[in-house]
Amino acid sequence: MSGDIIKFSRNTENAPQSSVSTQTVAFSHYNNISAQLPVDPKTGEIVVGSVKEQATQCLNNIKAIVESIGHVMDDVVKLNIFVKNISDIEAIDEIYTTFFQSALPTRTVVAVAALPMSDALVQIDALISNGEGTTPQAPCALIKVSRDTENAPKGLYSQTVAFSHYNNLASQLPVDPKTGALVAGGVKEQTEQCLNNIKAILESIDHVMDDVVKTTIFLKDIADVEAVNEVCAKFYPNYVPVRSIVNASALPMGALVQIDTSVSHGDGTPPQLPEDTRLLVIEANNTENAPKATYSHTVAFSHYNHVSGQLPLDPKTNELVAGDVKAQAEQCLNNIKAIIESVDHVMDDTVKINIQLKNIEDIDAVNEIYTTFFKGDLPARTVVGVSAIPMGALVQIDAVVSNCEGTPPQA
Repeated sequence: MSGDIIKFSRNTENAPQSSVSTQTVAFSHYNNISAQLPVDPKTGEIVVGSVKEQATQCLNNIKAIVESIGHVMDDVVKLNIFVKNISDIEAIDEIYTTFFQSALPTRTVVAVAALPMSDALVQIDALISNGEGTTPQAPCALIKVSRDTENAPKGLYSQTVAFSHYNNLASQLPVDPKTGALVAGGVKEQTEQCLNNIKAILESIDHVMDDVVKTTIFLKDIADVEAVNEVCAKFYPNYVPVRSIVNASALPMGALVQIDTSVSHGDGTPPQLPEDTRLLVIEANNTENAPKATYSHTVAFSHYNHVSGQLPLDPKTNELVAGDVKAQAEQCLNNIKAIIESVDHVMDDTVKINIQLKNIEDIDAVNEIYTTFFKGDLPARTVVGVSAIPMGALVQIDAVVSNCEGTPPQA
């Protein structure tokens, strides 16, 4: 790996600490914050109360982390909210907006089968702007740019928030922006509407679908993967961005699919000098040392690499490895390691890990081997339990990796 930008990992006593993750990992112009459970940092216990009280605690924990590194909640670019019951989002919304003074961040809301700590009803992670950058970058008063268009659905979020060289879009449901209702039809029609909404948002800010670097697709029925992939292929004729498929117990409005997107933003945000977005190159790479897929193994843009969700597949056979969840988690991490090393990086360049488990109780077994893949400070992390994983796997893992050399023409 070339370059000398330094990854900055930090914890505060004012939020719950973990032996298997770092609360916030900053690299270049973003901070990646670990998923926060509704845990009182003084007692280490889940707070007693309704989902409203629990969501308040999650957001207070995020606020404590954000303030501990000299930031404020309005620096939040993106929030992911995982709930046990999708109907709880209305109660969460009652307190959610009180944490922000200006334009709301982008947002994903999804119900999952289980969360770490059985009494938790909600878990929230975050992505934070980091205008000062990390050493040796010089501090810069970069501006967060929040935008909306009438051509896509609106809600308690910004449709897109750009900061530095990335746009982060709110997850798109299959909602017709003219009616505010779900489109008629099955998962194919719904996927197409999600992607049309994404396309409309991108075009409203002078971007195109080929600027997408990563998609996370939340599916009510994991068996719909093939149908969804068929529709996605029509929207990405030139290259396929990094992809993770995550099973949702439920989605807002009873949708069958929801799509979350990260987008390259070569022009940057003020006061960065405008560049044609095509002048910063998206670098998509695959390696024979990881399982074959219909999407890119890794897509780098500017100072980040995004790694597709890895199943516990033997890259030689593309079949599930034999063994328990520990063996499967090790294979997932070996696949990520192979991808990272294929682009001249190491596991300690990882800033964020996302883990989906078929059985949330397996987290202790996964943790036994997880930490052995890192020599330095651990990445930020989010773990959720899901009802199903593609190919009947017990675990799936994706990653975000620092990329200090940047992508051409950056020096």
